[in-house]
Amino acid sequence: MKRGSLTARVLLFASAWAVIALVAIAIVISQLYRAGSERAYGDLLRAHLNSVINAVTIDEDGRLSGSPQLGDLVFDQPGSGWIWLVEPLGGLEGPRLASISIDGSTIAAPSVAQLPFNDRYQRSYPATDDAGNRLQVVETEVELDNQGRAARFRVMGNRDVLEADIAAFSTNLYLVLALFGIGSLMVNAVAILYGLRPLDHARQALGRVRAGEAQRLDGAFPREIAPLVGEINALIEANHRVIERARMQVGNLAHSLKTPIAVLINESRGMTPAHETLVRAQAETMQAQVQTYLDRARIAAQRGSVLARTEAAPVIERLVRVMAKLNRDLEFSTDIEPRDAMLAMESQDLEEALGNLVENAAKFAHKKVVIRLRAASDAGAERPMFRIDIDDDGPGLDEAGMAEAVKRGRRLDESKPGTGLGLSIVAEIASEYKGALTLARADTGGLSARLTLPSLITEA
Repeated sequence: MKRGSLTARVLLFASAWAVIALVAIAIVISQLYRAGSERAYGDLLRAHLNSVINAVTIDEDGRLSGSPQLGDLVFDQPGSGWIWLVEPLGGLEGPRLASISIDGSTIAAPSVAQLPFNDRYQRSYPATDDAGNRLQVVETEVELDNQGRAARFRVMGNRDVLEADIAAFSTNLYLVLALFGIGSLMVNAVAILYGLRPLDHARQALGRVRAGEAQRLDGAFPREIAPLVGEINALIEANHRVIERARMQVGNLAHSLKTPIAVLINESRGMTPAHETLVRAQAETMQAQVQTYLDRARIAAQRGSVLARTEAAPVIERLVRVMAKLNRDLEFSTDIEPRDAMLAMESQDLEEALGNLVENAAKFAHKKVVIRLRAASDAGAERPMFRIDIDDDGPGLDEAGMAEAVKRGRRLDESKPGTGLGLSIVAEIASEYKGALTLARADTGGLSARLTLPSLITEA
């Protein structure tokens, strides 16, 4: 069963309940049929017993006389297990009377002390004939005249016939209920799948929104889930408005600060060389700091958006083309797999993060820079991730240097231009998107900057 699948859950519950119900019904019907068959079997034996009693008398010689006709040929078939037997008691003499089916068998009877008669002066017990048939015996003793002469009357039925009939009924019952159950499960599955289809449509619509193919959940939904769809659409629209408002405010703030900082830089040109260098450096640092915090605010505003999506390969290849033109003495290469990798982030944030890392690698590389993209193998991540490695063949850093490099404003090589904010900005961008930036020793001997970023989830 798929984890969290409502369809699988309902199907499993309905199927389990149907199987349990059908098994219970089969057991109950089988037991009821057995009880009814045994009751009818006992009634039939008692009816045959009364028929035998009514057909037997004492003749003029004081012997048992009579030829009961019970209307069933099984009493005329030797070894059938259906027998009637009349035995003289007390002062009555002469041979016993028996059906042809007894075939010379002797049927033992328990003593009255072992099995007394009931209030109708009858008793019933199991027995076995010489043919091995399991018998059910119904017995009584009746006085046949006013002289106290009596006889023991017994009628025996083949219990194997009863059990075979019950077994045949149970087999047919189980077969019919099994076919009915299979049909019911199929009908239930179709009904459940059809009934839950609107939820699948909603899942697909949400997947299109997450993939950036749609701006809202579109389609006709039943009234049970229409309010939920409406709330999701309202949430998406509110989220979109928040992002747009944040972007506008960031743009306004950047524009309002741009002019004062530019004025400071221009005014510094009229100062003495020492003061000009100091003021210009501080103004440029302030400009970088402002831009960093503005970018961080913009990223935080759009981080929760389900509409953020960027195809990684075009961004990486465009960046490599630009850097190759700016650094003609270096060799830039890419290794992107899969080619259609989609990241759950804004394209300008990916460009800024990669731009800082590739620019940093180009500063220290001797001959080449390699950019590699692969699916991250971190099983503990909350969602699928991709890892982008930027490797150079420069001097690299030791462990202490790697830890120092990501600190804000730290420049490990003062001979290279920059403010020392590049790696810290990249780390903050990755962190805002639930990713990470780590540094390691590259296979080429230089530094390997490893940027982990979230993959776009295309299924709801």
